[in-house]
Amino acid sequence: MSQMIDFAEIDYLKSGNERQKKAYDILTKHRIFEKLQDYSPILAGTVPIEIDIEGSDLDIICEVDLKSDDDFLDKVMFSRLTNVETKVEYPILNGEKCITLNFILDGFPIEIFGQNKPTKQQKAYLHMMAEYKILKQKGEEFKQRIIELKKQGIKTEPAFGMLLGLENPYEDLLKF
Repeated sequence: MSQMIDFAEIDYLKSGNERQKKAYDILTKHRIFEKLQDYSPILAGTVPIEIDIEGSDLDIICEVDLKSDDDFLDKVMFSRLTNVETKVEYPILNGEKCITLNFILDGFPIEIFGQNKPTKQQKAYLHMMAEYKILKQKGEEFKQRIIELKKQGIKTEPAFGMLLGLENPYEDLLKF
């Protein structure tokens, strides 16, 4: 895996570890990226960069303008199609209303996050790219230490922060 992965496509999951293959199967079986295609979806978080642990969710980020796109929720409410209970919230980020949908598909927790910003400019994507570069630089032992910290209940960015000596990992990671 020496070349950069195009995280905007999910095909790389097919040749990944077991959880990545399972994630690919669920995402394609339920045609999630197809249903979200108007919103430039990207799978972000820990699964794409193989530092997920048992119970880690699939984080799908989308570009959504909630002011003008009233039917986003209707388009993505998988519960109507799959009878899945979905929790919807509207967090405010930097004074702007966003949306999160959380549900479980085939035993996999999934979170869809919508923000009025191109997906490749969202912090979830930028953090993942920084973490991916750091993991490639630091190697397997570093990666295993991150996973161990996560198993102890430490969130991803703080785990990187601890190992890299970052004061404010959420901001400092964006500098990588």
